[in-house]
Amino acid sequence: MRIIAGLYKGRQVKTPKGIRPTQDKVRKALFDILGDISGLSFLELYAGSGAIGLEALSRGASSLALVEYDRECVRAINENIRVLQPKACRVYAREVREALEWLSRDRVRFDIVFMDPPYHKEDAKKTLQTLGAYDILTADGFVVVEHFKKDSLPEAAGSLILFRQKKYADTLLSFYKKGPFNPYYNGTAQT
Repeated sequence: MRIIAGLYKGRQVKTPKGIRPTQDKVRKALFDILGDISGLSFLELYAGSGAIGLEALSRGASSLALVEYDRECVRAINENIRVLQPKACRVYAREVREALEWLSRDRVRFDIVFMDPPYHKEDAKKTLQTLGAYDILTADGFVVVEHFKKDSLPEAAGSLILFRQKKYADTLLSFYKKGPFNPYYNGTAQT
């Protein structure tokens, strides 16, 4: 797997065995939707190899936090960081819920939270509920969930409201913002 654009364009990212990395076309589409992320803070949950977060840093994100519990994945992330030597990058080798609780307690805020939990499980719903309960988003921040198209996610999770979805083959990207002050939310998700 390689970084698609930006400062680290073309650089390889080590991917541990047994994970399902985000496909290049989905990664490209995600960052096309996000647009200019220069100066924004980025959190990647269920980071795997850290490829999405490292792509965000490559494209100008000001800081990156990666949350991953699996030891092999943490090793791969640390190796990718050692090779790329990005600035403002922090790894949390913890369970997602524990990391979110810790970040909330320390009043750490992010502009973009991306998560790609294992498919066919309830992790996405549970993590959305946790994110909705903990205040770790900036006022204009949002959450992006990559999930299997048949794994339905709620229209609302705590303080988060679904405002957009994009489908790429079997993958869906679902976008959430804080509600009820979300100017983009009209009761249905845009596709």
